[in-house]
Amino acid sequence: MGSMSNNQVGAAVEELQGRATELTDGFHLLMDALELNGIKNIYGLLGIPVTEVGRMWQARGNNFFSFRNEQNAGYAASVAGYLTKKPGVCLTVSAPGFLNGLTALSNATTNCFPMILISGSSEREIVDLQQGDYEEMDQLNIARPFCKASFRINRPEDIGVAVARAVRTAVSGRPGGVYLDIPARLFAQTFSAEEGRKSVFAPIDPAPAQIPAAEAVKRAVDLIKGAKKPLILLGKGAAYAQCDNDIKALIEETGIPFTPMSMAKGLVSDTHPQCGAAARSMVLQESDVVVLVGARLNWLLAHGKGKTWGNTLKKFVQIDIQANEMDSNVPIAAPLVGDIQSCVNALRAGLKGMTKPVEWLKAVSEKASASRAKLAIKLKTPTPAMNYFNSLGAIREVLQTHPNTMLVNEGANALDNARMIIDQYLPRHRVDTGTWGVMGVGMGSAVAAAVETGERVVAISGDSAFGFSGMEIETITRYNLPVTVIIMNNGGVYRGDEPSPKHQISCMQFNPNTRYDLLMQAVGGYGVRVTTPEELTKALEESLASGRPTLIDAIIDPAAGVESGRIGNLNVVSQIGKK
Repeated sequence: MGSMSNNQVGAAVEELQGRATELTDGFHLLMDALELNGIKNIYGLLGIPVTEVGRMWQARGNNFFSFRNEQNAGYAASVAGYLTKKPGVCLTVSAPGFLNGLTALSNATTNCFPMILISGSSEREIVDLQQGDYEEMDQLNIARPFCKASFRINRPEDIGVAVARAVRTAVSGRPGGVYLDIPARLFAQTFSAEEGRKSVFAPIDPAPAQIPAAEAVKRAVDLIKGAKKPLILLGKGAAYAQCDNDIKALIEETGIPFTPMSMAKGLVSDTHPQCGAAARSMVLQESDVVVLVGARLNWLLAHGKGKTWGNTLKKFVQIDIQANEMDSNVPIAAPLVGDIQSCVNALRAGLKGMTKPVEWLKAVSEKASASRAKLAIKLKTPTPAMNYFNSLGAIREVLQTHPNTMLVNEGANALDNARMIIDQYLPRHRVDTGTWGVMGVGMGSAVAAAVETGERVVAISGDSAFGFSGMEIETITRYNLPVTVIIMNNGGVYRGDEPSPKHQISCMQFNPNTRYDLLMQAVGGYGVRVTTPEELTKALEESLASGRPTLIDAIIDPAAGVESGRIGNLNVVSQIGKK
């Protein structure tokens, strides 16, 4: 056996040393940690210093959905969190990109959607001395008021624990947004690969069940049993909980009528015989005990006060995982602190065999039937130009035959009327503007709805709302997502017929010659303009059958719509010169 030359010995030693000192870096550790926590989809917009993250993420067989604006990517990530109960992840560049994403992160926290915003940032020693680095900004502290937690990673060996903490924080208790700040140099810093593998992990039971106290359950059960006109009010928290069968069983076992908030529509079908949504004013005013399931008594429910609730003494049972939510506006007679599934099943056990409120349910059903009959006439009434009723009525009929379709909805009148007119049949199949009622969530939400569910998506938007995120139709076509965008086009903010002053077009009007359908064609999708309910029906049916990215520009009467939708009471109007 021949001896090795000096060169061969040297090469062998170098190889052994290389094996002993195998390295990883911040890029790979971040991706390892995200994958270990079940993340496959990232939404974002790439640039310095995070560009390589997107490329490497895709090279590993994962999905990166690149948007035209970070705000819309953030909205997509937040909706992904809502639909999956896992944090949606948004990746942005520093400073301006971070600020765009922060809007969506704050919206996610307000809506209780789990989301993680990851942004590259400038180096601390330069930021802290305000020495003028590229896109210098103290992002960590700016983010803190707008999310559940804000973390910075300064060492590669801390990436694993940072991601695990972000995941647990985002999904535990009341879900919400978390910010992860990563200084640029961290991505390229090297670290022992062996130690790196040990440093990443997934948290065990990040959102544990929280069982309500027995005495709290008894208090709520006694209150409900003593009610003459009980009501179950479902919020989007109930839909997020994904204990659909338990909630339906509570409703059916007790015989109590229910009404859903907007994103809870379909948790129990809108056509269910106990659904009182069409008699909403009646059930809110006349009920004596209201069981709030994943709903908050905020502005969307008139803070639990006033004529919306009949100006009568009313007792509330509130299920919420956060104790300090109780009594936020009115006294809560029976607070149930715990996760929704545990609380609902505790109520089911305590209410087993209760006398059903038959007469009350009959009165609610009669009122709801009468309201639906009146609405049906409006939906079928022909008009010289389409209005919200007959156009949305056409959409409603098509979607009745496609119950699995995800519905995304934003706008003012387009939002309020669609919520009232279009029934939902399945849980978590309606995504809209949520607690803040913000404009611009539509296109990002549509992308996430298509990606995370694999279902066809219909996104109904007012022409004003569409303007906030309209270029994301290019994102939809680029990824060939089965999304149909329907623009309710009345040519203005709220409506398009406001008179203009002599010197300039009205600040509430849009260009009447805008062709949204041609814009869709320009970015590679299919666009069509419709002016009648029959044309709208045909275009929507063809779009759903084809599954191709489509935009339907639905021209409606410029006079259709009212200012501020259904929240005109919040609009401040000058009283100068009025008698």
